[in-house]
Amino acid sequence: MGKAHSNAYVQAPHFFELPYRVRRTLLCGRDPAQLAAMAARWGWESTATDWRAAIDRADIDAVDIALPNHLHAEAAIAAAQAGKIVLCEKPMALSLADAQAMADAARGVPTMVWFNYRRVPAIAYARELIQAGRLGTIFHYDAAYRQQWGPDRSRDDTWKMDPAQAGSGVADDLLTHLLDTALYLNGPVAEGIALARTFVPGRAIDDAFLALLRFENGSIGTCEATRFGIGCRNANSFQVHGSGGMLRFNLERLNHLEFADATDAAIDQGTRDILVTDMAHPIFGHFWRPGHIIGYEHTFIAALAEFLDGLSRGVPFHPDFSDGLDVQRVLDALQQSAKSRQWTAAVEGAAGP
Repeated sequence: MGKAHSNAYVQAPHFFELPYRVRRTLLCGRDPAQLAAMAARWGWESTATDWRAAIDRADIDAVDIALPNHLHAEAAIAAAQAGKIVLCEKPMALSLADAQAMADAARGVPTMVWFNYRRVPAIAYARELIQAGRLGTIFHYDAAYRQQWGPDRSRDDTWKMDPAQAGSGVADDLLTHLLDTALYLNGPVAEGIALARTFVPGRAIDDAFLALLRFENGSIGTCEATRFGIGCRNANSFQVHGSGGMLRFNLERLNHLEFADATDAAIDQGTRDILVTDMAHPIFGHFWRPGHIIGYEHTFIAALAEFLDGLSRGVPFHPDFSDGLDVQRVLDALQQSAKSRQWTAAVEGAAGP
């Protein structure tokens, strides 16, 4: 994530008219040799092996947190209390209490959570179609995030496999992306029931997590996150069915959105594969000419540019810490449900724009 964020800082002014010139002032990491190489490659001015070095420096206005999950809350709270702008990788924290503390500490400063998939043009266009009423009344919202690296035992000693550093496992990782996109596209979740499963004996984290959801708009849905989705490299997907049609997306085909329009004559109905690379599509027009596809890195570039633009104009940016807290509330409810095996209310605020 340090590479993804660094690339965004380097590339954003190449595609967007930014209101600020962003200096890459200080890069923090644990390994001095790797840190020096990273700083040289991405143009960071100085380095430190302790993130706290950034907190008291008057020449640093913003702190971007790409630390392991268990350090998010401590770093974000310290930065916010020092009056810094705070950008934080997902998930916000390892607990609802920590996420709430982060949101409380940051009430007076601009914040951002790197739920970068909101800046996939196809996902942003899906939101436009839904908000324009093209899907009518929503009946089903089903999402899944499937990766296949779970059986790889060579990763057992990495921090993502340690619940003290990473949280529950796949729920605190992939599921958070699914929940943010669900809130972004389909609105607040009323309640859910969930099941967690660990496939590797002795492993301390969940390998798979499955939830049934009831949304406040009356629709129902599912969210499945797994690292045992054999055959899927990074298949972050959703499918939405409404009275007016259907939308389907898979991150492995990032530039495509499938749309079925139920208002077409029955004899003409079918699923269209839309290449979301038109200058009129959301976000895409900042990058290439029509038909020239973009990639994963562009979602971070667009998120950063929009954040900086909003900052200069005093316009709220989403997702901010309040949106991240909404995700954390739903996640907490589902994790409680997985333990109790009962439906659990997910009492969160309305999803942000």
